Amino acid sequence: MPVLPPATLKRKSGMPVWLAIGWRVGAVLALLALAIGVHWLERDGLKDMADGHVSFLDIIYFTSISITTTGYGDIVPVTTSARMFDALVVTPIRIFVVLLFIGTAYNFVLKRTWEKWRMAAIQRNLTGHIIVAGFGKTGSEAVDELVARGTDPAKFVVIDADADSIARAHACGCTVLLGDATRDAVLADVRIERAEAMIVAAGRDDTSILITLTARHLAPNLPISVIVRAEDNELPARAAGATTVINPVSFAGLLLASSCTGPHIADYLLDLASIHGRVALAERTVAPHEVGKPLSALDTGLGLRVYRDGKPYSFAEPEAQALQAGDGIVEIVTRS
Repeated sequence: MPVLPPATLKRKSGMPVWLAIGWRVGAVLALLALAIGVHWLERDGLKDMADGHVSFLDIIYFTSISITTTGYGDIVPVTTSARMFDALVVTPIRIFVVLLFIGTAYNFVLKRTWEKWRMAAIQRNLTGHIIVAGFGKTGSEAVDELVARGTDPAKFVVIDADADSIARAHACGCTVLLGDATRDAVLADVRIERAEAMIVAAGRDDTSILITLTARHLAPNLPISVIVRAEDNELPARAAGATTVINPVSFAGLLLASSCTGPHIADYLLDLASIHGRVALAERTVAPHEVGKPLSALDTGLGLRVYRDGKPYSFAEPEAQALQAGDGIVEIVTRS
């Protein structure tokens, strides 16, 4: 499953780069000092093949060579204790130092190069995807519903500032990016200009509206669906560029009101909205063979509404009596 690079997926470390490198250098120096100290105390167990005298400088030289290489044989351990110390202590220190330097090189050089290459490769293939800004309860349920309807999880690109939410989205098979969706650079990283649609469910109305405004600035023609919880924020959300604004509180009120006038109306509305229902709402463009026919003559489902030049017309209005090329149709279809 594609994932944007770990540099953007994980939270930024609170440790400065100089401190991260510094503690590694400190660990190496501490191990080197330990080995020098023990070698100095056990210097009688070492033999200098050149002059037969082991000085403190010889100890520093021998320890450094032993830790970084296998040695040159000019100074050698001759006693059992000195040999055991080199075998059981110096050799593990040598392995640890090598791994420490390899890890440092990977973290600060190789890893970043790999991340940049991988991110560029993912971005090249990002097209026709669905961006989900916010993977809380609402955002995750929207993704689950679309996946249940047959959408490939890899088609979703989830942006969230919470690492746990990102981990859940990643487990679902989505492409993920840990970041702030209100930032131009973050939306540009997920190639918003090539996206098919965007779902905004940030959890706060002000944040969702700002994300919508930023997205509309970068992608003027992108369909954007946003959820707001306060009724007076619906107009600002539309003004920010949202194509569809959903207020769950208002929708719940409509369901409650409908249930008072008819016990089955709310059930039918839920049936239409859920993948588990027997029928479903579908939206499409008028087919060439349907041009000139009334909306009621559709053979694919029950026609409800026609969208022409951005305006809606119900099945009972005169405009729905003769479909035109380019009209949008909303119909009720049976689920396969």
